[in-house]
Amino acid sequence: SVISAGSRRRRALDLLERVGLADLADHLPAELSGGEQQRVAIARALVTRPALLFADEPTGNLDYTTGTEILEALWRSCVERRQTVVLVTHDSKAAAYADRVLVISDGRIRDEIVLGRRDDHDTSPLVSRLAELGL
Repeated sequence: SVISAGSRRRRALDLLERVGLADLADHLPAELSGGEQQRVAIARALVTRPALLFADEPTGNLDYTTGTEILEALWRSCVERRQTVVLVTHDSKAAAYADRVLVISDGRIRDEIVLGRRDDHDTSPLVSRLAELGL
């Protein structure tokens, strides 16, 4: 489907807002920090509304607040746009945004933790289960 230039711009600005970069929309990539470039990459990945998005450590190089903004943006895309995000992370806070967590150790799926869709993103159930697994 053809999307008008105005609609594309609105969609791009909405996603830049979600990742905390709306005020830098007119900047060139060379004018952005590494973390800002990472957030732009996430916004670019979301703007086309793919059915499936792979994200490898999307918050790995970001501070806590910015990382939370990114996780919220990814989660909202799942809920509002019915997208699936496959997220690779070592961070229980990031994993707590998932409906379902696959625990991989030594290249094998060791456990599946079903958290279900919820709004609180509480890490306790996940951390408890990981402790039971000795992780």
